[in-house]
Amino acid sequence: MTVGVLALQGSFAEHEEALRRVGATPVLVRLPAHLSGIEGLIIPGGESTTIGKLLINSGLLEPLREAVNRGMPVYGTCAGMILLARDIGGMDQPLIGVMDITVKRNAFGRQVDSFEESLSVPSLGAKPFRGVFIRAPLIEKTGSGVTVLAKLSDGRVVAARQGKLLATAFHPELTDDARVHRYFLDMIENRAA
Repeated sequence: MTVGVLALQGSFAEHEEALRRVGATPVLVRLPAHLSGIEGLIIPGGESTTIGKLLINSGLLEPLREAVNRGMPVYGTCAGMILLARDIGGMDQPLIGVMDITVKRNAFGRQVDSFEESLSVPSLGAKPFRGVFIRAPLIEKTGSGVTVLAKLSDGRVVAARQGKLLATAFHPELTDDARVHRYFLDMIENRAA
């Protein structure tokens, strides 16, 4: 399976390695032409405003939005989740804007407020998943077609799925646990079926 990783800024190299570990062939996406031939796309964590501006500068924003609207599965982590959201509380920055979620940027504070928490993610099985949160966003509101996949111990939403779209506030690419990447590959395979 060939999966693109948006490689404009952020933790794309870690996602590239995680995809290799689960048997997929990663393709670094930097230009619109790189979208052809991939079966899904991961938008990594990083700085969402910077990635959004680079999406415009590279000419990728509209082709990416069109690919999603045609059915391409997309997984966004941290900044990627922000870029997928339809609403980020009125902040002015470029968004792909295809997932019916409202996201709060930097919901937990600054870099020094980063943390890890064991998460219950029933879609991944009974074993808890170690969520790594770095200047993480938070899903404040979900639309009717969105399924919540994980919450923090205090009930705040940190992972969701809407059809072919997957979003996590945490960084599974920074762990050795490949279950989220396998889950995304299953989403791609199920779409193809």
